[in-house]
Amino acid sequence: MQIHPFGRTDLGVSRLTFGCGAVGGLMTKGRAADQDRAVAWARDNGINFFDTAASYGNGASETNLGRALGGNSNGLIISTKVGVKQQELPDAGSVVEESLNSSLKRLRLDQVDLLQLHNTIGDADRHGTITARQVLEDVIPAFEKQRDAGKTRYLGFTAKGNIEQLLELVQSGRFDSAQVFYNLLVPSAGEPFIPGYPAEDYRQLLHVCADHGVGAIGVRVLAGGALSGTENRHPLGMPEVEPIGSETDYATDVQRALRFSSLITEGFAESLPELSVRYAISNPVLPTTEIGIATLEQLQLATAAVNRGPLPAQALTRIKEIQQGLTTE
Repeated sequence: MQIHPFGRTDLGVSRLTFGCGAVGGLMTKGRAADQDRAVAWARDNGINFFDTAASYGNGASETNLGRALGGNSNGLIISTKVGVKQQELPDAGSVVEESLNSSLKRLRLDQVDLLQLHNTIGDADRHGTITARQVLEDVIPAFEKQRDAGKTRYLGFTAKGNIEQLLELVQSGRFDSAQVFYNLLVPSAGEPFIPGYPAEDYRQLLHVCADHGVGAIGVRVLAGGALSGTENRHPLGMPEVEPIGSETDYATDVQRALRFSSLITEGFAESLPELSVRYAISNPVLPTTEIGIATLEQLQLATAAVNRGPLPAQALTRIKEIQQGLTTE
């Protein structure tokens, strides 16, 4: 497993990040023995980055990861997240401190490598949405206090929401990392937007991150599972997944994903998930790609895909042609 520099930090991250979220479901609803086996296999096979959050399974993911690690995070990078509600902003310092303390207790650690903000960024009056200005004025000072106390080394955020405000946060110099949505169906974080394309324009956010020394984590590489090419979901996974960035619904995303099946027939990959993972790692400015899993086998297949390396130029050209075709729908 290749190790890549991570923005301006001193971290070297594995090309694949072990996602501990509820979309895949292993670390929130799986059996303890299966969780322990997957974490151990990941460590043995060069995966050094584990990403969790307090909200995943209402703390279950952190508890299970903490048990699987047994308090030993040597050689690993551990990240967790905290969300701050609008009404909590005046007391953000206490909210962040209490959440992180609880996370550390569940993880059985004294420190995480990365603390990430888990909110939607924008002006909309929706649950969990705060503005970039509120982040910079109210939340970041609370995060920095925890960093100064030695409870985290670096600070990050999930780049979900209004693109102008996401760019403001990346360019602020206050964050070390950003989780960026990037996949075959939502490619605009990594390349110029195709006029008329049925998805959000993330304005080459991966390149903006690279230009500002912000380590990017590619997330939703399988579009919440749609790029498996089937609407069937594993029992451990979330039964319903809201698409992010594609501005459509899960069933439509699955049908669009099947457009890329021709590349399997042409021999560029053995499956749509492999194609999807290798598409993500084909972007040279993306240090690591996160995969959510339900089983050890899914982790092993994703690892094998990463180890096969980026897609050839011919495959990327074919992908671009198929993406162009989606603008005519």
